Amino acid sequence: MKKVAIVGGGAAGLMAAYAAAKNGNSVTVFEQNEKCGKKIYITGKGRCNVTHDCSPEEFLQNVVSNSKFLTSCIFNFPPEKCVEFFENGGLKLKLERGGRYFPVSDKASDVTKCLENYCRNQSVVFHFNEKVLSFGVLHSTVRGITTVKGDYSFDEVIICTGGLSYPLTGSTGDGYEFAKEAGHNVTELKPALCGINLKGDFYKNLQGLTLKNVRLSVSCNGKRIKEFFGEALFTHFGISGPIVLSASSIINRLDLDKVRLSLDFKPALNEEQLENRILRDFEAAKNKSVFNVLKELLPVALIPEVLRRSGVSEDKKVNSVTKSERLRILTTVKNFDMLTASLRGFSEAIVTAGGVDVKQINPKTMESKIIKGLRFCGEVLDVDAFTGGFNLQIAFATGYAAGNSIKE
Repeated sequence: MKKVAIVGGGAAGLMAAYAAAKNGNSVTVFEQNEKCGKKIYITGKGRCNVTHDCSPEEFLQNVVSNSKFLTSCIFNFPPEKCVEFFENGGLKLKLERGGRYFPVSDKASDVTKCLENYCRNQSVVFHFNEKVLSFGVLHSTVRGITTVKGDYSFDEVIICTGGLSYPLTGSTGDGYEFAKEAGHNVTELKPALCGINLKGDFYKNLQGLTLKNVRLSVSCNGKRIKEFFGEALFTHFGISGPIVLSASSIINRLDLDKVRLSLDFKPALNEEQLENRILRDFEAAKNKSVFNVLKELLPVALIPEVLRRSGVSEDKKVNSVTKSERLRILTTVKNFDMLTASLRGFSEAIVTAGGVDVKQINPKTMESKIIKGLRFCGEVLDVDAFTGGFNLQIAFATGYAAGNSIKE
């Protein structure tokens, strides 16, 4: 039996604790907060999108950073196994649109309770309100940890401290400092899955407008690099919503001055189909203003900005709109361009991009290639994915791989 310390009682930490304990090890979780899973409580707007309904191959296509590193652990603990794990633990899940799994109860706290029950059934010990300060190493082998309450001897230490996102939950970057102390490289840290600040002020008049079934295109240096389909939301700072959050994870490592975002408000229609639609609407209401006619096509709040960009007066009668003006309206509807100013900070980012360099981590066991008995899992690693339950699945899969690899 080995003595295992888990530093951090979040999604990855609780899974690692259970996986290590079920192998007959003595496991202790050190959590600096008064309870486990503080970040779990706020995920999915308090409902917790546990995982995604997809194959391991499809899952890896939604990983932004270092998908190859995750191949082994995702195949060993895929979304299907994750669902089975929670349901066997008494947490009923439901599949919602977009392939997202949530607790039937719609309570994120039930996810944490399920994980804690698994741990307690395996005699895992919890130390709350006990911050880990450092860990001891002798001859390149981990020997224990030091907390605010003293020194402890351990055979294995698993770092599951999360990233920098949502620092109020206790994610203060301690894991990165632990990694550096052990001789690991930490890649540049960036906010990911966050809103995007836009240049200009046009969005202020659109604040609160939710757009469904739109396409967001991301370009850099004039080259289109990614497209997302779904929901977006204009805010007081620019733009947010599911597809924008995913886009932020693509552009956070790019020169934002060279990044351009473009919304297609009618992606189901090609340009010819949209032109025919506009012509029909105009023909049916020749004596009405273009503003009133476009109400059939676009949300009312959006029309003034579309017409401003098209160079067409809101009051202009449809029967006097020229072909070139009509085509400019069409182009604006299909290509509503926006310039990025910056990303929202770590306090609003769902996850952190960057982290412990995975080249120095064994992808099957999450063990350090530098310090024997030291493992890293979850957000502290340089791995991140799009929104939709993928990042929590990474936490569970890497946590399981780390804990399960520790045998008696």
